[in-house]
Amino acid sequence: MVKSLGGGHISGHGEIKQYWTRQWTEINPKVNPIGFKERQNGDLEVEVHQKVKDLHDNLIYNGMVKHIYTFENGLIKTMDIELADTK
Repeated sequence: MVKSLGGGHISGHGEIKQYWTRQWTEINPKVNPIGFKERQNGDLEVEVHQKVKDLHDNLIYNGMVKHIYTFENGLIKTMDIELADTK
């Protein structure tokens, strides 16, 4: 399950593939991992610098976010995106 760009969640290989394929026809994201840590509940937090441009090279977002992964039976179960602290 992945939290989608437009809000809500999607799940399953087919829906996720369709989502990522569509997303790359609308935006040009660059995501660079900065750090990783395990949260107390076992989730994996990946802090990333994310720069998102539209297909005309106009900047949409440039900042820090966290990709939060939960696991089940050794596989990724969910991925959510949170704004990182700007302190």
